[in-house]
Amino acid sequence: MWSEVQILSSRLEATFTTTLGGVLDRKAFLTIPNLLTLLRGVGIPVFLLFVAQERYSLAVITLMLGGLTDYLDGKLARALNQESKLGELLDPAVDRLYIASVLIAMYVTESIPLWVLALIILRDLILGALLIAMKRSGIEPFKVTYLGKAATFNLLYALPLLLLAQSGGENLSQVAFIAGWAFAGWGIGLYLWTGVGYARTGVNQIRGGNLG
Repeated sequence: MWSEVQILSSRLEATFTTTLGGVLDRKAFLTIPNLLTLLRGVGIPVFLLFVAQERYSLAVITLMLGGLTDYLDGKLARALNQESKLGELLDPAVDRLYIASVLIAMYVTESIPLWVLALIILRDLILGALLIAMKRSGIEPFKVTYLGKAATFNLLYALPLLLLAQSGGENLSQVAFIAGWAFAGWGIGLYLWTGVGYARTGVNQIRGGNLG
């Protein structure tokens, strides 16, 4: 999750040094897609507050609304011709923060085991180290792939279902548990698989740069 944040940080640094005025232009900033993305970001501490208060139903609703804004901001950006560099940076960055906060909350509430959290953290530590090496070699960071987005989608839908499994009735809990782990299985698998793909791409680019 944090590897994508580091990718975005590198892009943000490059963007600000070349197009700072355009990115921070008020008209470009105050678009419907960007406001939806910011609204999703505001939902992160709200979600954590509900989890801390053990108000799991409200936490699930918050996550569902976050998932809805994640779907709408991209659709509206294309439909309204409001795609922007700032939006390209904000949207996946907020997604990564959402996943990080939700995973930690799920582990604390014993909705997911430690090994799931450990695998995802290990994946991102490896990619984070690789991104640092790429930056030192003057190589552009790799782009987030569609499979990476699919992994995010699955995880964002899996986690509220796993949380709902703790707070619903017996029948609802069983259905939510099965559906949640179905999404989680695909999400974790894709997350690790894309990590391997990112790592392979980065290593090949570093080798190619050194040979050049």
